[in-house]
Amino acid sequence: MDATRVPKVFLVRTEIDAILADLDEGDPVPSERDLATRFGVARETVRQALRELLVAGRIRRLGRGTVVSRPKLTQPLSLGSYTEGAISLGRTPGRILVTWEDTAADAETAADLELTPGTEVMHLERVLLADGERIGLESTYLPLHRFATLRGGYDPTTSLYAAIRATGVELAGARERIETVLAAPREAGLLDCSTALPMLLLHRRSVDADGAPIERVRSLYRGDRVAFEARLSPEPA
Repeated sequence: MDATRVPKVFLVRTEIDAILADLDEGDPVPSERDLATRFGVARETVRQALRELLVAGRIRRLGRGTVVSRPKLTQPLSLGSYTEGAISLGRTPGRILVTWEDTAADAETAADLELTPGTEVMHLERVLLADGERIGLESTYLPLHRFATLRGGYDPTTSLYAAIRATGVELAGARERIETVLAAPREAGLLDCSTALPMLLLHRRSVDADGAPIERVRSLYRGDRVAFEARLSPEPA
């Protein structure tokens, strides 16, 4: 490719990425002004390159400055819980309870849980943490008639799947869809990020061994802090 046709932002991003490779996690990133002077470009060009590196998870905001970020948390796409996935990667999981209520199922929730619209369901909304950093927002709906006993002693800052298994219910399968979205202002506030930051949105419907619905989950993850990985194998001929 003719170098003169490569976007200037791409060239600057590549140069900054090389600088980051020589820095350690938590080290400060040179300022926009310093980088613009070093590369002989406008500060807006540097600003755009830094925005792309922020989304890529290479850097993060800290106070009024920018520092080198640790690698993204790569979650496996599996029936395992967020807690299990984070621990397997050497990260410390955590949750902050936002909402825990019994509410009437809307048409979409009722259809996923095979209930009549208006039937009461249990709704838990929690901020997901990794090493104390807010990385996701999880909203779970459970059939109340199956899991009302969770009210008796479940700690919502711990794994919900472990609590479900403790009731004698085993997850046997799930359907999951992933798409990219932007966070609503409330969601961005809970995740301590900008509404302009791309998010990964997961919709999951899980069932037990009899095919009966267990949960309907909407999980929103920060695109700069989380990636997903799936293991694939050939289908039988």
